[in-house]
This record gives sequence, C-alpha cells and structure tokens, in this order.
Amino acid sequence: MKYISRTFILLFATFQFATGQTEVTLEGCQQLARENYPNLKKKAIFSEITALKQENIRTNYLPIVNLNGQATYQSDVPKINLDIPSINIPTVSKGQYKAYLEFQQSIWDGGINQSMQLVETAALAANISELEIEFFKLEGQVNKAWFSALLSKKSKKIYEAQVEVIREKQKLLESGIKNGVIEQSNLDILLAEEQQIIQNILEVEAGYGASLKVLSILTGTSIGETTKLKTTENRLDATNGLKRPELAFFGDQSQLLDANAELIEKQRHPQVFGFGQAGVGEPGLNMLNNDFDSFYLVGVGLKWKVFDWKKTKRDKMILQMQKDAVKAQEETFNQSIQVLLEQQLSTIQKIEKLLQSDTKIVSLREKVAKNAASKLENGTITSADYITELNAELVAKLRLETHKLQLQEAKNNYNYIKGI
Repeated sequence: MKYISRTFILLFATFQFATGQTEVTLEGCQQLARENYPNLKKKAIFSEITALKQENIRTNYLPIVNLNGQATYQSDVPKINLDIPSINIPTVSKGQYKAYLEFQQSIWDGGINQSMQLVETAALAANISELEIEFFKLEGQVNKAWFSALLSKKSKKIYEAQVEVIREKQKLLESGIKNGVIEQSNLDILLAEEQQIIQNILEVEAGYGASLKVLSILTGTSIGETTKLKTTENRLDATNGLKRPELAFFGDQSQLLDANAELIEKQRHPQVFGFGQAGVGEPGLNMLNNDFDSFYLVGVGLKWKVFDWKKTKRDKMILQMQKDAVKAQEETFNQSIQVLLEQQLSTIQKIEKLLQSDTKIVSLREKVAKNAASKLENGTITSADYITELNAELVAKLRLETHKLQLQEAKNNYNYIKGI
C-alpha cells in the first residue's frame, strides 16, 4: 500500500508538470527527489550482486569436475630382484603418462551452503537499509529548501504590500508639496524608504530563486517561480514510536552478525562427499602394466575439523562483541533522538506562544501606523516619524508570518526526526 501511494504521488506530480498545472506539494517533491537520486540505482545493483552470489553458492551442490593430465619421468622405480626360471617379472617404466577426469560431489555439507545464502541475504538487507538512510537525509534537504522558499515568498508579499502603502502616501505628499503645505524632504524620505524595501524584495527574490533551483536539482523537475508550492497542515505525531531508517539498519547489522556466527559454527560440522577418477594412463592402476590402460576409481570421503585450537570460539566472541557495539550504537542513537525531540517540542511550544503575542502586536501596530498616516497627511508629524511606525508594523507582520512558517517547519521537523 505504501508503494502504491508513493507511485500515485509521483504519477500525479508528473501529470501536473506535463499538463502545465504547476502545483507541487512537499510530499510530491520528496518522492520525486527519491526517484531522481542517482544512488537509487545502487538498490537494483545490490540485489543483482546478491542474486549472482547466491547462484554461485548453489553451484556448490553440483559436482566439481576437473580434467587433469601429467607426464613424469622418475630416476628409479620399484623392482623385484628375483631370478625365477621361466617367469618374466615386468619392470615399471620410468616414464609415466596420465590423463583423467576427477570429480567430487558434496553429499552433506553440514549446512554451510545454506548459511552462506543467509549471510548474503542479511548483507543485502543491511546495504538497502544503509541506502534508506541516504534517502532520509535527502528528504531533509528537500524540507529545508521547501520551507526556505515559502518564507522568501511570504516575505516578498509583505514587502510588496508595504511598497504599495508607501506609494499611496507619496501621492498624498506630492499633492501637499504642490500646494506648498509639505516640504520636499518628507517625500524624499518616503522615496528612499521605497528603494530600501525594493532592495529587500530583490534579496528575498534571490533567496526564493535559489531555493527553487535546489528543489529543481533534487527532484530533477523544473520548478520555477510560476510553480505553486501547495502547503498542508502539519500535525504532530506524538503517539507512535520512532520509524527512523537507522533503526532498521542496526537491526539488519545484528542479523548479519548472527548469520556470520551461524556460518562459523556450521564450518565445524562434518562434511561427507563422494569422489572419483576416470581416465587413461601408462601405466594405469596396474603398475606392472606398461601399456596405456583405462582406469577408474570411486569413493566416499569424510572431512571433519575436530580441533581448531579454539579459533571458532574466538571468532564467535568477536562477532558477539561487534553485535554489542551495534547495540550500544543503537542506544546512543535513540538517546540523541529523544534529546532532539524534546528540543523540537520545546521550540514548537515557544513558537505557539510567540504567535499569540504576534497577533496582538500586529493589530496594535496597524492601528499605530494608521494613526501615523493620518497625522502625516495633516502635517503634524514628519515622514521620518511615519516611516518609523510603518517599519514597526512591517517588522511585526514579518515576525507573525515567519513564526507561522517556523511553526509548520518545526512540526514537520518533529515528525521528520521521528521518521514519520
């Protein structure tokens, strides 16, 4: 079901770009980034490598057949120094030749091949889990670029609204200057402030463009300024446990170590195999026959490493210590994640309190700025005084919108830290 959901998101996002409906979501960008990640190819490569290795292991059940040949000359051969009348005892030739097929067939391997396949399966799982950690970090990059783009876009809208307000006031001052009731310096102050805000707009536009470029590179899709970044409400998931890919990686590492320990143990088991030879030689198996002759032999063998001077025991102790190290690493990871979650939860609570006061401050600043605008029109305050109040309103609005986005990002980060 999870795979179907991701596939739907990817297809839906692709359809939007293909039909010109340039609207993207954070989840859609994350999935596109995953599909576009170059290291995604490693997943198929790891699977193919494991399949080949396991196929090689399965060939251990097949007979081993070798073709051997040799030609030798030796300085001496066995002789029978008996002089018996009417009996000719042949002498073995010093030159000997042999060509033969040799085979060996495993009958019982003590479970080694099965354990070797389990090791390869566990190694594949560990490699894929490690790759999932890379995908998880990639999602973090997408999140950062996404919220950076949203903040830049929101800031631009606030700045543009302030420019419109200043331009309206400029028109009123121009009228007052023509009538000789307002000095030119008041208008100049507003013009300078307008240029300052325009500079701020250029800065946030650059930041917005840079964030979109990062998203475009990560997703492999063209995300421009006309693309709508569709936001959704983030809800804290404080009930479920951690679902971080690192936890799966730790588990897969432990299983790999267990599989290696089992393989080491199986290597101590007795092994039974059949063997044989068939070929021609001069002489054959009959050493007293100097003519080329065919021959064969078959048999059953037993191999059992009875003593290994405690090597197996020490190897298993090493694997157990490595498993303990993985466990310690997992516990350390869980501890650090709990610290991060508490810090993130504290940040969320702080931002929620700030938002409560932000709303009140914006309301008050709007009233003050409106009153200052009326006084400016009546000539009771200077443009500098008005700009001070207008900037205070601007800062209050920027803080409000910034805190709103920060709250969304903080909630998203909380779920991200949990791996949800």
